[in-house]
Amino acid sequence: MTFQIRTDGDSCLYEQIYQHIRGEIRRGKLLAGERLPSTRALAEYLQVARSTVDYAYGQLLGEGYIESRPCRGYFVCPVEDLLLLDGDMALPGASPEDGPAGGQGGRPGQGDRAAGGHRAAVRRQGSAVPGGNETQRPGGMAARVPVDFSPYDIDMTGFPFSVWKKISKNILTYANSDLFAKGEAQGDYGLRCTIGRYLHSSRGVDCRPEQIILGAGNDYLLLLLEKILGRHVRIAMENPTYIRSYRIFRSFAYKIATVDMDESGMRADRLEEADVQAAYVMPSHQFPTGTVMPIGRRMELLKWADGGKDRYLIEDDYDSEFRFRGKPIPALLASDRHGRVIYMGTFSKAIAPAIRVSFLVLPEALLARYRRDCSVYSCTVSRIDQSILNQFIGAGHFERHLNKMRKIYRAKHDLLLECLADMRDAFRVSGENAGLHLLLTAKGGMGEGELVRRAAERGVRVYGLSESMVEEAPDSRTVLLGFGGLDERQIREGVALLREAWKGKG
Repeated sequence: MTFQIRTDGDSCLYEQIYQHIRGEIRRGKLLAGERLPSTRALAEYLQVARSTVDYAYGQLLGEGYIESRPCRGYFVCPVEDLLLLDGDMALPGASPEDGPAGGQGGRPGQGDRAAGGHRAAVRRQGSAVPGGNETQRPGGMAARVPVDFSPYDIDMTGFPFSVWKKISKNILTYANSDLFAKGEAQGDYGLRCTIGRYLHSSRGVDCRPEQIILGAGNDYLLLLLEKILGRHVRIAMENPTYIRSYRIFRSFAYKIATVDMDESGMRADRLEEADVQAAYVMPSHQFPTGTVMPIGRRMELLKWADGGKDRYLIEDDYDSEFRFRGKPIPALLASDRHGRVIYMGTFSKAIAPAIRVSFLVLPEALLARYRRDCSVYSCTVSRIDQSILNQFIGAGHFERHLNKMRKIYRAKHDLLLECLADMRDAFRVSGENAGLHLLLTAKGGMGEGELVRRAAERGVRVYGLSESMVEEAPDSRTVLLGFGGLDERQIREGVALLREAWKGKG
């Protein structure tokens, strides 16, 4: 549950939790039979005392909004009972008047690539981009490196293969002919409903399923966005940035302006000077710097967007699922009150790279443009994959998998910091506490090129910050150390090799 706990108001903390959950139930955001987080988990998530959550749940129990089931937890009471008490409550699941005629594939859950369900067919560690632990030799031959601190790799050891296989088998066994029909251009309505509810609970986003568009990866969605926004758009990007998105934008007829960053992210005061119509930002965890944009800077960006006609912020919610310290931070879209934020999300890192399901959340004004100009484009995600993903989320498997992976990645994150502790005299560590990589900056005279070269001589691959630079940075002394795809032994051995490679050279 993502919402703001206020410590400067008149309401007690438990009252704020009680009022939020009560409001979610009354508005149909929490459905009958839905399981609430345990008091311990919610207290840890919101960083409040467990007794505070106990008081809030006790009040909800007393008023009949939730019920306690022995050895199972807390659940939302049946909607029918609540409707007797609150006749104006909206019925969950009712399609808006301007929505699709009926929700095909309405079984709750997720869906993407079945991945065959076979462990032997999937590598122990996965990569979110091509390459994995391989480095290219001249002539195109790939050579393995002992330790690859790739910021793109993820850990596949915790993937619930048996669950994915079971869901895939059930869908293919019991599917009717409707599942093999073409489907809706925006993606199956059932999956879009499920994603909308996931965004509301995890990212604080309120959106209608009609605003969501599914696509096979962010690349396709960026291509679709070019059709929606128009061809000759001037767009601002941070420097450094996610270079793949930069290259895709550059392939359009877009004019790209780079905007300086500071410790809070993209400088909003430079956007007016840049004379742009859109800005591409990663406020939850900027790649590659790891910057988490504070609320003040977010408000500045929204103020800029509100200050002109047809101005938009493109929010790439990169790595938002993995935050290891502090309270959860809602998405930028959660603070948007005037339809200025275009939200992009993906399941590639949260589940597996083969899960080629990404999604756009469009403001209402752009939704009208999409329906007018772009609804002719068919959805690029298989309906079978959509059904698998839909059930995977709806049955709670995704939440359990995500919680498991957070613990695994947090352990790796903390281990890497521990291993780097005795190198802090020569190097500055940054970008920690979120995401799947850290940044290491040399305090002495060794530049990025030498850092990368010396590491490679020891059989370790690190990634220079300049690889993500739109404009050259000849004085860069920073490298990225990803830990998602490494096990404990590889992290320890890798840092030990780096320590020897860079000894006395920081």
